[in-house]
Amino acid sequence: MQAIKHWPLQEQPRYKLLNHGAQSLSDAELLAIFLRTGIKGKTAIDLSRDILQRFGGIRPLLDNSWKEIQAVKGLGAVKYAQLKACPELSRRYFQETLQRQCITQHPHTLQRYLTEQLRAHGQEVFACLFLDSQHRLIAFKKLFYGTLHTTYVHPREILKQSLNYNAAALILAHNHPSGDPKPSKADIEVTQRIKRALELLDIPILDHLIVGDNEVFSFYDGGLL
Repeated sequence: MQAIKHWPLQEQPRYKLLNHGAQSLSDAELLAIFLRTGIKGKTAIDLSRDILQRFGGIRPLLDNSWKEIQAVKGLGAVKYAQLKACPELSRRYFQETLQRQCITQHPHTLQRYLTEQLRAHGQEVFACLFLDSQHRLIAFKKLFYGTLHTTYVHPREILKQSLNYNAAALILAHNHPSGDPKPSKADIEVTQRIKRALELLDIPILDHLIVGDNEVFSFYDGGLL
């Protein structure tokens, strides 16, 4: 087995990342950047391939607990901490963008942020994004937690939080653990209830986004607001 540092330079993951961007790397090469070293008889890329095969991909790997990951040879506490820090850095990057600029001008950033926040939950989670008068993010707050198929949403609590944050507008969001972001009849009804309640405070709802497995449904784009 030849160590990665002895490979042709253009084949080394770090070189490819620096010269062609992270998107040029395979999943195994990207994970190898974090691992840095392999184990006896395996390069970091070989080890990465084994790990990804064992867990079924990057997402299941990052979603697993320390108890599961520590059983894998080559993944210690330091590497686990680095891996878990990665999605959190991503969430904070998207959040800072939404705090500094008008949220409606960055729909893809918003959808990626909400996907990071909500997709991994095994139950429905209903959240609100509270916005200022320039539609910049003041706060993101998960308010209600439900079962696999439903949650219990109380407009009164949303009104209370809107006043607490002095919000000028809101975006609603929740996940569908089934992976299908298509809105249910209950989703449409609760959205209208919240909309009517907020009209008393002259606070508009700009959108309601449902996070599925690989897709986000927009009430605004779907003509449901």
